[in-house]
Amino acid sequence: MQKMFLSLIACLAACGLFAAPDEVEMKESVPFTVRGGLPNFAAKLKAGEPVTVVYFGGSITEQNGWRVQSADFLRQLYPNSKISPVNAAIGGTGSDLGAFRLAHDALTHKPDLVFVEFAVNDGGAKPERIRKAMEGIVRQIRKALPECDICFVYTVTKANLKDYQAGKLPASASVMEGIAEYYNLPTVNISYEVAKLEKEGKLVMAASDKGVTRVSGDELDALAKVPRTADGKIVFSGDGVHPYAETGHVIYTNALKAAMPVLFEAGKPGAYKLPAPLFAGNWENTAALPLDTPGIKLSGDITLLPDDNAVARQFARRLPKIWKLGSGASIEFKFKGSKVMFYDLLGPDCGTLEVTLDGETRELRRFDAYCTYRRLGIGGIGDNLDPAAVHTVKITATGKSFDKRAILFERNRADFDKDNAKYAPFVNYIGTIFLVGELVQ
Repeated sequence: MQKMFLSLIACLAACGLFAAPDEVEMKESVPFTVRGGLPNFAAKLKAGEPVTVVYFGGSITEQNGWRVQSADFLRQLYPNSKISPVNAAIGGTGSDLGAFRLAHDALTHKPDLVFVEFAVNDGGAKPERIRKAMEGIVRQIRKALPECDICFVYTVTKANLKDYQAGKLPASASVMEGIAEYYNLPTVNISYEVAKLEKEGKLVMAASDKGVTRVSGDELDALAKVPRTADGKIVFSGDGVHPYAETGHVIYTNALKAAMPVLFEAGKPGAYKLPAPLFAGNWENTAALPLDTPGIKLSGDITLLPDDNAVARQFARRLPKIWKLGSGASIEFKFKGSKVMFYDLLGPDCGTLEVTLDGETRELRRFDAYCTYRRLGIGGIGDNLDPAAVHTVKITATGKSFDKRAILFERNRADFDKDNAKYAPFVNYIGTIFLVGELVQ
């Protein structure tokens, strides 16, 4: 009995249950880890049944790279099975937003397999936050679709390359690996070969140090000629993050090609049993509430964008409803729970929101250095709150002006100078309130 108890303690410690909230055990970097494999997905493919694959992640997955190439590979392996890939990736976002948008963007498609790729965008997040979000994602999938297979995928940037080359996963991926260990999920480290080739002097991570002007959108998929170094080395990407489709993404896809046949032979098909939570405060019980939900009070200059509005059309796939807030417009509600955020837009015409939680007020600016265009964002209001308490929230559009040109990256200021009229408004756009908890009416 004592031996069993000590083994259990060792297992939980390895998974990070007894670690301090922001303490990380750096996990070993290997090409892939099989664990329970992908048995349900594999069984359907082998039987020639139709399958749906959801690619859930950030801009690296949103690119037309490993996502598209791996789906094509599956079609080649299993020509008798209809393979339907779903692009559920959003550039510039991490697992925190992922835990709240999972139901709408992924689970509605009834996937047979979900690839989860957030290691890069979670690179600056606190380990405690990653644990809550990633376990929440896993548990939501398991609750809704008990036979759905899950696979974590780890990508690389120039900034964390040295971790891989030292034989360790970066901190964010190491935290995720702890979740994967507990839930017996396979993981594929598609960065392994990239780090190896760079260390051998056969690859360079970036063609230039100019950086990107956008963190999402079609520009990341521009089929420009891939540069080569003078001595013929492979150029992984243009910015050290977003791989070229013909080089970096091919290396990523080849890593999956090597792993998938092995993962397909592991495990036994059937419904997965959901164990007790690893972290009691994980984000499995989330709520996504449009602003017209009963119990949410709207006041002032706030309007629902019509379906034919250009902004509404652009983001309809992710935000079916978007409200525009003019100066002084406000949103008020009460909830019982531990976390509250909102799903909104950042863009050239966006301004500042004043957020009040339980009587304490601060400002959130919804404009940053990339804002030559509109993109999805999340605004944090409160976290690690007393889950048993009722919390009061008010969000107000201030209409305050500020120097947008000075905030833009220098390389983006030409856009301001060319068309400063699009930067003149100071409005806001909000679509959904996110809660870990429930609304109180």
